[in-house]
Amino acid sequence: MIQAIIGFLSGAIASMGLGGGFVLLIWLTLFENMEQRAAQGINLLFFLPVALISVIMHLRAGLIDKKLVLSMIPGGMVGAVLGTIGSQIVGNDLLRKLYALFLLAFGLRELFRKAPEKTQQDEERA
Repeated sequence: MIQAIIGFLSGAIASMGLGGGFVLLIWLTLFENMEQRAAQGINLLFFLPVALISVIMHLRAGLIDKKLVLSMIPGGMVGAVLGTIGSQIVGNDLLRKLYALFLLAFGLRELFRKAPEKTQQDEERA
């Protein structure tokens, strides 16, 4: 039952674009005692159906800049290959520490960052 609740939370948070993988990775590594790389693999597989549903809903709402997304896909694909290779080279302990540092740095940035100014497009949606 708890796995279903964690899945629900991860899916809900991920569909909002808030990093639902964080919830799932923390659960798998801390409470299921799973190796970081295995948890990341499960997280990626979990992400596929959740992302598909979220993309469809965000497209319908007009929230996706298709031109921007298409320009980012090639770099994302290269990054995915290099990141996967890199995670195989780096030991599990270092990978966990790098992930923790990334989360800490990103969290601190978000905590102290000014809110972005509203654009005309934002005002039209409101």
